[in-house]
Amino acid sequence: MKYFSIISSLFVTVLLISNTVATKFFSLGPFIFTGAILIFPISYIFGDILVEVYGYSNSRKIIWTGFFALAFMSLVYWLIGILPSASGWENQEAYLKILGVVPRIALASIIGFLAGEFSNSFVLSKLKILTKGRHLWTRTISSTIVGQGVDSILFTFIGFYGLIPNSILIIAILSGYLFKVIYEVVATPLTYFIINYIKRKENLDVYDYKTRYNPFIFN
Repeated sequence: MKYFSIISSLFVTVLLISNTVATKFFSLGPFIFTGAILIFPISYIFGDILVEVYGYSNSRKIIWTGFFALAFMSLVYWLIGILPSASGWENQEAYLKILGVVPRIALASIIGFLAGEFSNSFVLSKLKILTKGRHLWTRTISSTIVGQGVDSILFTFIGFYGLIPNSILIIAILSGYLFKVIYEVVATPLTYFIINYIKRKENLDVYDYKTRYNPFIFN
């Protein structure tokens, strides 16, 4: 599995970057997004590649790797934030606004990520068996519809309910969700190319006929 470590590393990298830039909200017309919208959907593309080529059990290991990496990143940001500032360094407030960890937001991000990624992986894996490996686009898009929906709802509600008006909350959920699904649809030809390329190079195409889908086991 010579490409497995590369795809896994890119998956975790995208996850960490997207959670760092998620602190910024921006608007495009009537739509409201977090900064993560530009990169986070890529993690689902990598997630699709991991499940489609290497199977659910291998994907499960990388999802948990991402979870621990995200938790560790949040802990480091928090620890650095509470250290006393050096004399003459006047950027403490700016650091806290951008990288300061709000426990509620960190929790929302971790819960949304875990639930969304495992939902995405489960749906794609089951549909691969159901379709007998045909019609890849039905699996990648369907799994994204489910996974991104779960992630968007959990993250936004847990992280921001009561902090911003409900009308803005709903717009943020719908805007992000629709964009992520459209992102997946547009990226489908690229996803096809990468998956088929890796399958040929790896000579591998895993079907999860005997896989146990419990997210808390690692074999």
